[in-house]
Amino acid sequence: MIYPPVPPAEDIARHFIAAVKSSTRLETPFRRWAMKDVLPVEVCTALLVMPIVPPMLGRTDGTRNSYNDRRDFITPTMRARYPVCEALTEALSRPEVARTMAETCAIDVEGSFLRMEYMQDTDGAWLEPHRDIPEKLFSMVIYLFTGPDTKDWGTDIYDADRRWAGRSGAEFNTGVIFVPGPATWHGFDPRPIVGIRRLMEINYARRDWRDKNQLADPTRPLRAQ
Repeated sequence: MIYPPVPPAEDIARHFIAAVKSSTRLETPFRRWAMKDVLPVEVCTALLVMPIVPPMLGRTDGTRNSYNDRRDFITPTMRARYPVCEALTEALSRPEVARTMAETCAIDVEGSFLRMEYMQDTDGAWLEPHRDIPEKLFSMVIYLFTGPDTKDWGTDIYDADRRWAGRSGAEFNTGVIFVPGPATWHGFDPRPIVGIRRLMEINYARRDWRDKNQLADPTRPLRAQ
């Protein structure tokens, strides 16, 4: 018996597409889409119970690249170990999902690759204001944390001059999408993390993405048709 049960990929894809299509587009200080109920709750549960120990990093330097060797990307190995990783990969690789992302974000997804990371931030983790690289065709984060101290754990948003402009809501199973650009400054200002700040980052990575070991399936370029 697989516990928790994981929905079929087509059901996950259908649920995800509905969340993207019903998202709210925000324009200030840069264009982004706020989503609710992003994944079936069974998928969220299956991700949260994966027996993966959070990396105990202490105070970090404000980047994730400084501990690349301890990050948990959804790779072929992870897909073989955890049914939820396989189902999520299959769902987000489907042509109808790729087409939805292309139409929503006005991007060309043909030949790109799915990249997903399961993040578990602990106290001391923070991210300096930064812009994602253009090799990410879109950037998405899905918030999967719960608890009394989590209401302020959303992503910090900055204007074009890197002045703090607000913070994403961080309710369970909500998410944000944006297309990396010259003004898409975001981060996570230092603040206490009592517990574990769990989230998923999802990207479609350009075909020339160098770190093939970060891809969900480096042999499977995405198609929107």
